[in-house]
Amino acid sequence: MTYPDVRPRRLRQTAALRRLVGETTVSPRELVLPMFVKEGLTEPRPVASLPGVVQHSRESLRKAAAAAVEAGVGGLMLFGVPETRDPVGSGATDPDGILNVAIRDVAAEVGEATVVMGDLCLDEFTSHGHCGVLAADGSVDNDATLTRYAVMAVAQAVAGVHVVGLSGMMDGQVAVVRHALDAAGYPDVVVLAYAAKYASGFYGPFRDAVESTLTGDRRAYQQDPANGREALREVALDVSEGADIVMVKPALPYLDVISTVAAAVEVPVAAYQVSGEYAMVEAAAANGWLDRDRVMLETLTAIRRAGAQIILTYWAVEAARLLREAS
Repeated sequence: MTYPDVRPRRLRQTAALRRLVGETTVSPRELVLPMFVKEGLTEPRPVASLPGVVQHSRESLRKAAAAAVEAGVGGLMLFGVPETRDPVGSGATDPDGILNVAIRDVAAEVGEATVVMGDLCLDEFTSHGHCGVLAADGSVDNDATLTRYAVMAVAQAVAGVHVVGLSGMMDGQVAVVRHALDAAGYPDVVVLAYAAKYASGFYGPFRDAVESTLTGDRRAYQQDPANGREALREVALDVSEGADIVMVKPALPYLDVISTVAAAVEVPVAAYQVSGEYAMVEAAAANGWLDRDRVMLETLTAIRRAGAQIILTYWAVEAARLLREAS
């Protein structure tokens, strides 16, 4: 018996063939740009550990938001950096706090053309840098924190946010926030749950960007990097409480978790390509050790291939432009 000359390489010969049979694509509309706005700035301030990323002034934030929309980016995730902080993160719920003001600014500028998202966590606003209110023994008080999250969610909804990003990893946070939004008359605000957020070493540059005051770590409430099955439990709880979208963070070190979660749920799955992932590639590219643009798109394709249909990345605008040029 003779066998056919089977050569898988036939389908890789030309760019046109590779494009025709490609299994995974990344679209600009699937990318979300994280953006930082710092109270009191009059011009953008570079973040040294995140080349190309800045802390925005209110004015530069509006301009950058418009540029991102023009590039085709699907959404914007806003983080506020206040001038003053206190133990309960009062700036997070102040209607005139920097994050709520920024949400109003961006919603007014591009709210009809994109999805405006707000980070819903207290860590940028607390003097101790933890994601919640502290108990007398210094631990994070889960239930007291939920009360603050509810007020923060409504404040963001009033400001015009489309999506609240619950990133604190408190038990019951989705149910409490969903109830608060509904009771306040904002049933259409979307809840994006950071359902599997790991206590990762990849967050360092982000903490520079938000000028984190944290001492110690968040291992008592963020997930252990060794655990995979636990992510499914967290995701299932968040979905049962009303999460509209679930997210895995970080992305590249947890592609297996993204894949498992995507197979287990019927809601959209997001992944956050975090600051450390971005900074590693930028540093290697600056030394001439790799092709920056090629690796940028390869990492996004890997995250998409794993099952994430929404990707938060600091490369969102650049990647969107490259993808549009290639299409």
